[in-house]
Amino acid sequence: MGLNWTAEIRSEEGKGASRRLRRAGKVPAIIYGADKAAVSVAFDANFIAHAFDNNDMYNSVITVDVNGGDSEQVVVKDMQRHPATNEVAHIDLQRAGESNMITKKVPLVFTGKSTAPGVKMGGLMSFLQPTIEVRCLAKDLPASINVDVSAMEAGTSMRLSELTMPEGVVITALTHGNTDYDQAVVNIGKPKRKG
Repeated sequence: MGLNWTAEIRSEEGKGASRRLRRAGKVPAIIYGADKAAVSVAFDANFIAHAFDNNDMYNSVITVDVNGGDSEQVVVKDMQRHPATNEVAHIDLQRAGESNMITKKVPLVFTGKSTAPGVKMGGLMSFLQPTIEVRCLAKDLPASINVDVSAMEAGTSMRLSELTMPEGVVITALTHGNTDYDQAVVNIGKPKRKG
């Protein structure tokens, strides 16, 4: 996804400076990582408010042009909202170069629920993990992972190790070398007997 944000360099640091920025319609942010110095920047608040209407934003590589000079490839690592107004108060952006490995939570999208034999028999499908943590190069970061549940029978579950992952993307839970981490992401209960 070609996302381009324009930022300006922040010269002042600290809470007072951040408050002044927010009053001026700006959102303070920091760009860090990749063994380079952190850069304090600010974005237009209206632009940021609309940008975060798109949930894929959290799992997209964004190109940030800083003062019309350098551009940086980043991912959103963290975002704080103001507790009262719910406006974006601060953004942490992690550099995401070609060779940078990043770790992010990615949403699972379950497909085929209505055709699953276990559901047709009256079993209840439960989604146990809405997101999973993955590790990959920034360029390989998927916006979501599709999970096809159309063949699931009643009384069965699907584990992390059974998910089909895009090339270059690994599930961090499965890197521990311990099967305890291979948890179920979805299951179908056995149908209740009608008596």
